Amino acid sequence: MIRALATSLSLAALMSGTAFAETFEVQMLNKGSDGERMVFEPAFIQAAPGDTIKFIAADKGHNAEVNKGMLPEGADTFKGKINEEIEITLIEEGLYGVICKPHYAMGMVMTIAVGDAEVPDDFFKGRVSPKAKKRFEAQLGNL
Repeated sequence: MIRALATSLSLAALMSGTAFAETFEVQMLNKGSDGERMVFEPAFIQAAPGDTIKFIAADKGHNAEVNKGMLPEGADTFKGKINEEIEITLIEEGLYGVICKPHYAMGMVMTIAVGDAEVPDDFFKGRVSPKAKKRFEAQLGNL
């Protein structure tokens, strides 16, 4: 009886760390549900540390990668290949600016906020196309 109880408690403890983690699916699309061209859908996600984001290559010719300098300090970068579905688990709290490299100038971007994220002063440091910046700013309005 005690052995069965100890085994059950051990299994519950092992599973509790992942029981609350969530997986978000993001479609990479040529045309979104609102008619916008070259989009991630959804374009903004509020996640918790440990959550997973799955980028789905719904339309061909897209990738998902973190934009240089648009991630929290200490966070790992990621870069998917064209037409590749990738999953990333985000641990570090903060903002992640995600782009589709081939369509970045057309504004194909999304924002992932992990935990209690605030917009860093240098979030737009570096070169950001006008259309991408406009979409990022709209997404940041969700914070």
